[in-house]
Amino acid sequence: MRVDEFDFELPEDRIALRPVEPRDAARMLVVRPGTTPELSDAQVRDLPDLLAPGDVLVLNDTRVIPARLYAKRVRGEIVAGVEIMLHKREGAARWRAFARPAKKLQPGDRLVFGSESAGPVCEAGRLEATIAGKAEGGDVAIDFDLAGPALDEAIAVIGELPLPPYIAGKRAADARDRADYQTIYAREEGAVAAPTAGLHFTDDLFARLNACGIARHFVTLHVGAGTFLPVKVEDTRDHRMHAETGFVSRETADALNAARAAGGRIVAVGTTSLRLLESAATEDGTIAPFAGDTDIFITPGYRFRAVDALMTNFHLPKSTLMMLVSALSGLDTMRRAYHHAVEAGYRFYSFGDSSLLFRDAAGQDGMKDDVDG
Repeated sequence: MRVDEFDFELPEDRIALRPVEPRDAARMLVVRPGTTPELSDAQVRDLPDLLAPGDVLVLNDTRVIPARLYAKRVRGEIVAGVEIMLHKREGAARWRAFARPAKKLQPGDRLVFGSESAGPVCEAGRLEATIAGKAEGGDVAIDFDLAGPALDEAIAVIGELPLPPYIAGKRAADARDRADYQTIYAREEGAVAAPTAGLHFTDDLFARLNACGIARHFVTLHVGAGTFLPVKVEDTRDHRMHAETGFVSRETADALNAARAAGGRIVAVGTTSLRLLESAATEDGTIAPFAGDTDIFITPGYRFRAVDALMTNFHLPKSTLMMLVSALSGLDTMRRAYHHAVEAGYRFYSFGDSSLLFRDAAGQDGMKDDVDG
């Protein structure tokens, strides 16, 4: 499909720079393809009334780390500044990252983060590394001089929270973002972007979901900075996703399969949870334990195996996530939904409002798997 089929006009003032308070007061557009009405306006706090006993929410418990680092590149007597955005851990001491500017970086270059006068330990606010490899698009492999928990501590000291570019371009990150840009259930460190659909949940909302018999289970997908990269091709078949690391435990897989066997629906909270569940699902829809990388790319024509509905924020024009929601609920339906959202003043992107999208069952009939990657 042509990428421009997923384009739409979005006024600048629709981009949310801060979340609403409390979190579950955000608006939520409910999309039920093939029904009347197809679109209805609600709030996130209405979620218990929009689902049914036996349904299961699947949430991504990854935790955002301060993944934006600033360094000096050292090659002999030549020193230059460079910005590093970590996006995927590959070992105790190795990360893949996007570097800017990247053209002049070469394998073997040394990077010095933090204070030049300090020692190499994290308590002193200094960290050093070596460029181990270089790929396309500014992607580099970095071997740090520290490893494991010591490296994690150093990154926590010298790193900055990586707000999405459409927010960072309008304001600087501050102390409030450290809480705002983290779900209340985040626990597994490793993401460089938040699974933003989950930012709307509160303890009170969880309690009311429990009272309604709507269970929740957790998976982990460490969201990479590739989620912010624009699609630069004209045809979706030519785009390749960056791999992200995910985990679905045996316990969670068994619980989800049991819920579905009992008639419950699997509701993914966020596109990250959905992509991981679809990566873990077998041909017959059984969810299997999963531990590894996924670069699944979901576009219209994909036959969903595991997920019945999706709770997600509003996405960028021509983005892979706009393609994903169009695959779930239908491209024409999502065009109408996004037109309504813009006209009705919904807030977009990471700190914006939410949507609850049900699968277009009619559109799934007879479809074949169409996954790139």
